[in-house]
Amino acid sequence: MKNQKRLCQVSLLLFAGVLLHRQLKFIIRFQQLKNKSDAESHSPNTTPGLMFLDSTSKVVPSALAFCSVESAARANPEKPIYYFMTGFSGNFSDYPDQSLTFQMLSSMKNIILLPLNLRTLFENTPLNVWYQKVDPNLEQYWIHVLSDACRIALLWKYGGIYLDTDIISLKPLTFTNFICAQQENLANGAALGFSQYHSFIQDCMIDYVNNYQGEIWGHQGPSLMSRVLRHWCNTDDLDELVGVKCNGISYLPPNYFYPIRYNDWEKYFEHWTMEDIRDTFSNTSGVHIWNFLSSGNQDKMNEGSDVLLEYFFRKYCPRTYKTFYTKQ
Repeated sequence: MKNQKRLCQVSLLLFAGVLLHRQLKFIIRFQQLKNKSDAESHSPNTTPGLMFLDSTSKVVPSALAFCSVESAARANPEKPIYYFMTGFSGNFSDYPDQSLTFQMLSSMKNIILLPLNLRTLFENTPLNVWYQKVDPNLEQYWIHVLSDACRIALLWKYGGIYLDTDIISLKPLTFTNFICAQQENLANGAALGFSQYHSFIQDCMIDYVNNYQGEIWGHQGPSLMSRVLRHWCNTDDLDELVGVKCNGISYLPPNYFYPIRYNDWEKYFEHWTMEDIRDTFSNTSGVHIWNFLSSGNQDKMNEGSDVLLEYFFRKYCPRTYKTFYTKQ
């Protein structure tokens, strides 16, 4: 009886020690982050990485954005994952109430959180003319057109792979110049890969300014990518390019990033068999969740809902899933 009591006490002490060790590790890590200034933070240089962008003023990403960044970091452990935030000052100590945000984003060694100064980003690019004149208060889709401008400016200045924060990575990505078809005769800019100072991206920036129509949904996004690609490849039919290279750019089939079309977005909230999942996503690198349409349903998802999106969270971003969706 005494031995059992002593064993129980030892077990409790060991358990308490493990909890204390984890808590101390977090406190030390967060204190290091707080002491880290903008000047000391990493920035893209000669190492191309995967880039994510938050063009809002928020510093608290959604669960889906967390999942997108985490899944990319897990699928590409040897590549830097740059997360640019226009609302982030670059100094962690400015956000004493956001310890969970920074803990999650810094819990994986290849995730690098960076501030994004828009004036600096657009300097020395064709987009600077547009940025100096545009009035955000008069723009119907300001956050979206701003994001469209930022992604091509980032690719121009740094090179690498850009992914929207509603794409969950399923497989590692290799660096190559690519665009992905969204559907028939339409490209999309939610997933792009380009080398630094690529001529195609320069053409995108020029077209963005010369043909700017911010009041038309997608005109600066998928429509822009499609316009420039048609001109780049000298064709009126983008479908003839799917699966091949045109002047050094791979035009990937839709199933690489858009296996479920935007008008079928509700399928992410349906029950799927494992056989159907394997058949549908076997050639998919990342799934685009169409956040603009599906955000309301994401809030309703919970542990045990057993829908397709929960499967992706549970398998490809387990830390995010545990934080946002598991019962405490």
